[in-house]
Amino acid sequence: MKRASTILAMTLSVIAGCGGCKQSGAQSEDFITVDVTASYPKKELILQDFMDVEYIPLETTDEFICQGFVLAVGKDIILAKNWANDGDIFIFDRRTGKGLKKINRKGQSGEEYTNIQRIVLDEEKGEMFVDDHFIEKILVYDLDGNFKRSLKQEDNFSFPHVLNFGSENLICNNYWVTDKPPFTIISKQDGSLVKEIQIPFKEKISIDLYVTDKVNNMTYGASARTYNPIIPNFDSWILVEPSSDTLYRYSPDHTMVPLIARTPPVQSMNPEIFLFLSILTDRYYFMETVKKEFDFGTSSGFPATDLMYDRQKKAIFRYTVYNDDYSNKISVNMKSASVNDEIASWQNLEAHQLVAAREKGQLKGRLKEIAATLDEEDNPVIMLIKHRK
Repeated sequence: MKRASTILAMTLSVIAGCGGCKQSGAQSEDFITVDVTASYPKKELILQDFMDVEYIPLETTDEFICQGFVLAVGKDIILAKNWANDGDIFIFDRRTGKGLKKINRKGQSGEEYTNIQRIVLDEEKGEMFVDDHFIEKILVYDLDGNFKRSLKQEDNFSFPHVLNFGSENLICNNYWVTDKPPFTIISKQDGSLVKEIQIPFKEKISIDLYVTDKVNNMTYGASARTYNPIIPNFDSWILVEPSSDTLYRYSPDHTMVPLIARTPPVQSMNPEIFLFLSILTDRYYFMETVKKEFDFGTSSGFPATDLMYDRQKKAIFRYTVYNDDYSNKISVNMKSASVNDEIASWQNLEAHQLVAAREKGQLKGRLKEIAATLDEEDNPVIMLIKHRK
């Protein structure tokens, strides 16, 4: 069966994983239950009241023209690429935004990638792990772009989501292969299996919907919006498996503790309503519910509701978060774009929009200062949303 080239959304990453891990019978102190069908009251928040914000204007030169898709952030550097699959990897200085190096190893040889799904940065060892799930490889380069090695993977087994798991390993998930644990921990040195992580559920539930055009022998697919199945959270990782009614916290010692339960059971629903987690802070858990409905005629669907659990009030709300560096109410997308345990998410702010906002007197503080230095055609400004220490 052929899939149409007009797939409406990239297939979503999921998590599941692992035999042999310890699973604690105790619940987290903050274990909560979320009714995905309930209607919750609204609440407004100011981002800077509970998160730190860092702005980095990416230098614009003839060599460094970048659309600002952030791949990794270290203490000293930022890795970014363009939205198109041109193979360019840009390295910028995190403090100043100055362009340091542009690397391109796109090709067909065994030392090259065909596509950049994501990059994991090991700044201490000066290595970047380029995940190319189309060729089922993770290729390792130094920060000058020199090939060092590739991590072995089994046939028909690829990892669309990869993160650091300590200094020696990676934690990965695989959505497409259903007969193997979707969560695995592998060695950074050779890709060998360190641990498989199994999350209990009755039956695998797909977050994708497909419709077949029998006349043209084509299958069209759509997926619930992209979410992060593995979320770094201080010294642990949050694991999200849509087929399970429980979201878990996974620790470096391989202990897995329930964090959030959803109701009604996902296995009982038709259509299903999924619960996806995003940013977790000391006080707030940001999440969303997504209903598995899609109209292929209008190319619309998967209705979503943003939710937030307030640990102090022990209550769930629908929420809007505003950026206090704008004088007019500009909301912030609180979906997780996981980078590491320091940075909960990132967003790029287009230069022409910042220039226009400044001219209208809508910016404040550091963002106003940066906008005063920009030209409309400049690279975007990267906004890092950081956990408060």
